[in-house]
Amino acid sequence: MIDVGKVKSNHTRRDAIVYVRQSHPSQVENNRESTARQYALVEKAVALGWAKSQVTIIDEDLGVSGKVFVKRSGFDHLNAEVALGRVGMLLGLEVSRLARSNADWYRLLDMCAITDTLLADSDGVYHPALFNDRLILGLKGTMSEAELHILRGRLDGGIRNKAARGELRRALPVGLVWGEKEGEIRFHPDEAVTGALRTIFDKFTELGSARQVWVWFRSQHLTFPLHPLGIVPSLATCHQLRWIAPTYTAIYNVLSNPVYAGAYVYGKTRNERYVDEQGNVRKRIRHLPREEWSVFLPGHHAGFIDWTTFETIQARLQSNIRSELHQAGRALREGSALLQGLVVCGRCGRRLHIAYQGTNATPRYYCDGSQLNAGRALQCLNIGGVGIDQAVSHAFLEALTPAALEATTLAVEQLESNHDAALSQWRREVERARYEAERAERQYKAVDPENRLVARGLEKEWETRLQNLAKVEAELFRREQQRPHTLTEEEQKRIHTLGSDLRLVWTAPTTSDRDRKELLRTLLEEVILKVERTESHADLTLRWRGGMTTKFDLPLKRYQVQGPTTDEDTMSLLRRLAAHYPDDTIAGILNRQGRKTAYGERFTAQQVGSLRRHHEIPRFEPSRESPTGEAVPVMQAAKILGVAASTLHRWLSAGLIAGEQLTPGAPWRIRITEELRHAFVDTSPDYVPVVDAMRRLGISRQTVWQRVKRGELEALHVRQGQRKGLRIRVVDPSTGLFDQP
Repeated sequence: MIDVGKVKSNHTRRDAIVYVRQSHPSQVENNRESTARQYALVEKAVALGWAKSQVTIIDEDLGVSGKVFVKRSGFDHLNAEVALGRVGMLLGLEVSRLARSNADWYRLLDMCAITDTLLADSDGVYHPALFNDRLILGLKGTMSEAELHILRGRLDGGIRNKAARGELRRALPVGLVWGEKEGEIRFHPDEAVTGALRTIFDKFTELGSARQVWVWFRSQHLTFPLHPLGIVPSLATCHQLRWIAPTYTAIYNVLSNPVYAGAYVYGKTRNERYVDEQGNVRKRIRHLPREEWSVFLPGHHAGFIDWTTFETIQARLQSNIRSELHQAGRALREGSALLQGLVVCGRCGRRLHIAYQGTNATPRYYCDGSQLNAGRALQCLNIGGVGIDQAVSHAFLEALTPAALEATTLAVEQLESNHDAALSQWRREVERARYEAERAERQYKAVDPENRLVARGLEKEWETRLQNLAKVEAELFRREQQRPHTLTEEEQKRIHTLGSDLRLVWTAPTTSDRDRKELLRTLLEEVILKVERTESHADLTLRWRGGMTTKFDLPLKRYQVQGPTTDEDTMSLLRRLAAHYPDDTIAGILNRQGRKTAYGERFTAQQVGSLRRHHEIPRFEPSRESPTGEAVPVMQAAKILGVAASTLHRWLSAGLIAGEQLTPGAPWRIRITEELRHAFVDTSPDYVPVVDAMRRLGISRQTVWQRVKRGELEALHVRQGQRKGLRIRVVDPSTGLFDQP
């Protein structure tokens, strides 16, 4: 029985809010009776004393879960209205459905108690400020949270129990479908789909890089199958496929998915909650390591590869990303450095870096271990890579000579298999296109001829399928024409003769640097390099696969510096300038004088610094003493005198003040003296502008400047006032001051 005595006039003067919520969109669509019951609470509010115009319905959270990390705009709106004191009663089908967590529930109860807001459901009316009502409301909230926990536990338990048996039907990667029996996983019935996947694994075994497999697919213009989203593939739905251009992500996912190796896995990821920078609770997916997977059943079904091959692929993918110490690492690149990812420093054990320099991109190997160790400037080693690569290649070919003939035969077979892999995919493409064209033809012939609307659409579809069939047949014919023909006996003899001397194949222009690197990795595990500059030799240690090692010394060339040198006149000038100017200023002075380096180039700050350090010339150090009485640059003098630098340059050009230059082209320097300081004042009433001096003396401006320069007229520079600038002191001509010739 509902207690209406708790409803007071101060409650009915405020609005009533009906909160409507369903946890999932499917409930909104299918469970409409519950939604109708919640909207009917408006009539209950009217029966309790509210006018219908005072009742507000908040249904923004229909189809939104009540979990903590889910943003509910309707619940936030409800909280805001309660906090502002605008609500007299909150109504819900079950008040515990207002919040699915005790944190939100008790926060709402506290706010309702403060603002004198009632809560009502089908059981009665509650006032959170009353002890008994708050006790009941708290129990309802606890039971609601426990109910959610129990339901989730039952559902998760059933799912995990079925997954532990390998019978939980979830989305499978393309190429695999669910069979009719429980937990049965079968290959896709379409041979084109399984052929594309087998080609991916075969090409990775050959190329060793996911990106190279992707590049090969794109170069051969092959397509990749894709399942529509939200479909669990089975024998009934396996025909729903789209063929698209493969992406790198699709190729990588095939190579890294354990389901292709016959394993059933569940629980590879975990949902986590965290607090972001704004204080909001959010959700993210965490990928777990293999030992933390909930279910892992190897050998559950037939796979495209076995588990040992899958682990080998994962190790190779990991090494392509980054390499560990004493492990051959990183994917092969196109550079000419043959020991990329194999060579390590013999001093610190770190993997060497590669740099290319010059117009021919000559490789160099260097170690940055010193930069990682206390930031020292010295490197462990920095050496050209041409001689090192030649020595290692020679040792490799010496070790490979007994197996050269067999390697040549395998190379020929591999060349033919590459063309066969692409051709088989295109043959399946032709078969699929022919089936689609025949199917479109049957549909067109089965339609009623009188139904022209449908017939025209089917006719257009048939024509499109026929055009696609003609296109793929033409591509297949072109590729079959380009396929290498079977080798004759004479050609096989020539290949065997070439295989007896593998050096010809190694140095052939058609053999790329990437091919040579791939061959080196088949036998070499690691190359340890240590350079002894004082003794002019390098220690090389080759660690072969299987544990064998080979050590040898490589003599290094002694380079003597014999070449053009900078002339003595330029060096003498550089010594004088270095005491007053930095390197960049000196370079500008030398270039303005037309001087050149030893190789006939213009000077740069780096070249000036190299010359100075080679000849042990001290660098310029700015003076820390007061500039008074010393020669300072024009910019510094302008700051001291309180004028613009352009003013001092005009005075220098006019000869009103003296300047100094160490050499033509060097920056001007002005000596700051007390006399020069007195020539720049703020005000001077006894001095007149140049125009007034011209009028009083009856002479031209040039004559005024010449007399100031000779000292016949006194001049000052006024820094303030409307007519600031050069001022002249003019005396009465009758005094005879200017009677001199």
